[in-house]
Amino acid sequence: MTTVTQSLDPGVSPPDVAQKRESRFAAIARLATYLNILGCGWVVPLLRIAAGDSPRPQLKELWQLLGIPLLGIAVFIMLWAGVAPNINTSLGAIPGPEQVWEQVGALWEDHKAERQKAVAFHKRQDVRNQKLIDAGKAERVKQRAYTGKPTYLDQIVTSLITVAFGFFIATIIAVPIGIASGLSRTVNGALNPLIQILKPVSPLAWLPLVTMVVSAVYVDQVDVLPKSMVVSAITVTLCSLWPTLINTALGVASIDKDLMNVGRVLRLSTATTIIKLILPSALPLIFTGLRLSLGVGWMVLIAAEMLAQNPGLGKFVWDEFQNGSSLSLAKILVAVFTIGIIGFLLDRVMYALQTAFTFTTSR
Repeated sequence: MTTVTQSLDPGVSPPDVAQKRESRFAAIARLATYLNILGCGWVVPLLRIAAGDSPRPQLKELWQLLGIPLLGIAVFIMLWAGVAPNINTSLGAIPGPEQVWEQVGALWEDHKAERQKAVAFHKRQDVRNQKLIDAGKAERVKQRAYTGKPTYLDQIVTSLITVAFGFFIATIIAVPIGIASGLSRTVNGALNPLIQILKPVSPLAWLPLVTMVVSAVYVDQVDVLPKSMVVSAITVTLCSLWPTLINTALGVASIDKDLMNVGRVLRLSTATTIIKLILPSALPLIFTGLRLSLGVGWMVLIAAEMLAQNPGLGKFVWDEFQNGSSLSLAKILVAVFTIGIIGFLLDRVMYALQTAFTFTTSR
């Protein structure tokens, strides 16, 4: 290996070659952290082979990271394609992969067509308003929003905004309460019975109560925050705050007592103790709770949207079920895979934040 390298670059001594090689591997190791966050850890063996590492162990690692998952997906698709046509429902046979992929394209074309209608609407409105202005009737000029049906992508965006809203509320409630519960046995003793009672409550039970309360309290609606979104977001909050609360309390309670004693010796204020000592030590478990809460919130949101008929992916699934057309099953399966992929991506986002803000992380 050294002979070949020296023949390619005679001015480089063997120690320099080894040093450069180790530098490349160190850079790949640092890059591996980010690739794992993105779910692209299989790129690392390829980079190591390109950097001069032994191909055999790296190809074995590539097979474990990429080959086996792809094999599992291929087997699933083949079983799906083989079994689905043999299962008949009231709406026809279960669609296979090809039919589902066709509906992905159809939903995208519907989205583009609806966007073209919106552009045409605004152009007509601008022309009409300009004519009124030219005729000296500027007071009759009106700007109206396009009120066409929401597309599939619009409903995805609506669901993401709603779950982000509910998750944010759950976080700002759960983290402070979790810190207080972890620091004080009295607070923990008072809250623990309530947590154990309310934690298992289904969103199906919360939704009617939330709907009635929001309808009674939220009378003057804001355009950017419709009542349907508030109902879904609060339902998400009530069902998703518990993992964050419990993990935060556990993380705070597990802090090294010597660390807390140092804070007392230095006479740190409560706020400084929490910010400088408690939060950095408890962050790994807090982020674990946040990841669990976001996953729970995403699942709860779809159910809430279906039951309350609020805009979003859940309503899309319910509308297609009620539609009863021959294409409905394929569109429902598109939504199922979309929900799963988005759930995975949301978890990756939280894992990236966990990696950025903590020293120790759990995958």
